[in-house]
Amino acid sequence: MRNIFLIGFMGCGKSTVASGLQRMYGMKVVEMDQLISERQGMSIPQIFEQYGENYFRDLESELVAEIQGMENQVVSCGGGVVLREQNVAKMKENGQVVLLTAKPETILERVKYDNNRPVLKGRKTVAGITELMEARREKYEAAADIVIHTDKKSIPKICEEIMQKLAEREK
Repeated sequence: MRNIFLIGFMGCGKSTVASGLQRMYGMKVVEMDQLISERQGMSIPQIFEQYGENYFRDLESELVAEIQGMENQVVSCGGGVVLREQNVAKMKENGQVVLLTAKPETILERVKYDNNRPVLKGRKTVAGITELMEARREKYEAAADIVIHTDKKSIPKICEEIMQKLAEREK
């Protein structure tokens, strides 16, 4: 099976849905942010602070390229992976890209106590999240093969919807 790349704004459910797909369909999970953090020996905020966002984006691009040689992976991508067109091209070559979305209010509720989101620093409000989501919306939508709204849905329901829509695309 080809890979499934989960993209979307932070807090839209990528990690949780990836775990659900692993349990329900036996796929392996690649948590991009977690893997980058482990390899660098520091948290994402520390990487941003010490080396800057461009350095982090380079690490993301290297990891997307590395995933090219894998199959049957569900990849929980960092929220900004679509900011580089080369990443989107590689993801599409090697799998299906699934955009998970949620309302800004839902995202705020999910991330309000999480301090590992450097891009949200000083923006943990509905207005701040809306602004950042809007700035990225075009790139997310252009990258997506399918779009799944996660508000008020169970993880099994979201996973079933993903697999159903992906199967329809393959016909």
